[in-house]
Amino acid sequence: MFADIFAYDFLSYAFIACILSGVTCGIVGSYVVARRMVFLSGGITHASFGGLGIALYMGVSPTLGALCFASLASLGIEFSSRRGRMREDSAIGIIWAIGMATGALFMSLRPGYATDLTSYLFGNILLVDQRDVVWLSLLTVAIVLGAVVWLRKIMYVTFDESYAQSQGINAERVAYLMAVVVAITIVLSIKVMGIILLLSLLTMPTVIVNTFTKDYRRIALYSAIVAVMGNIAGFILSYEYDLPTGSCIIFILAALLVVVKLLTLRGDR
Repeated sequence: MFADIFAYDFLSYAFIACILSGVTCGIVGSYVVARRMVFLSGGITHASFGGLGIALYMGVSPTLGALCFASLASLGIEFSSRRGRMREDSAIGIIWAIGMATGALFMSLRPGYATDLTSYLFGNILLVDQRDVVWLSLLTVAIVLGAVVWLRKIMYVTFDESYAQSQGINAERVAYLMAVVVAITIVLSIKVMGIILLLSLLTMPTVIVNTFTKDYRRIALYSAIVAVMGNIAGFILSYEYDLPTGSCIIFILAALLVVVKLLTLRGDR
């Protein structure tokens, strides 16, 4: 029964993580999609695997290792694309490959390689502990407050950096800051979705909502709601039928996207 989830701490932590990661990925995902940073986010996601591998090999916190690696990757990609030293897609592809190769190398040098690899690549929400919930809670509060206070500035930078500069906004600083926020969101959500599947949670809720509205504020709000609902539904489905949580979430969001698109097409007729 679904009520049994709250009888065990690890299941309660997993359920809370579904809600929190849905809020963060929904809000941050609206920025990612609006700025057409989906490929960049994929590069950051896969680059974090390098930090995970090194951290596990050294016996330190995997989350800390992934966070450092992902943050540096996001800043490096943003810097290289802005300074014109390398095309953005080339920088992303290189960092993507190096991150995955580094992670695979260091994980192969320690016991339990196959198990760890599967858990981090495809997610294992049952690994979420109290510390993960605390960090996700802090991130969620920070992102929600940031969206409320600085949403207008973020919108200006997202859609027209030149106009943002004319309004006295340091667009480059905002872009760097948001790149780090994206990296942190990705790393803290890895246990929920996994490195391979996480990109879908950043994009599909926003694509679903964008079908009905073009208002950035509403997209950010409703994307968070859709992501939370998809996460909860996927978690319940995975609990009832003993299926991978990340896969269930993806299938539910994909099904919802198909339904939304079909209804939109019918409405256009």
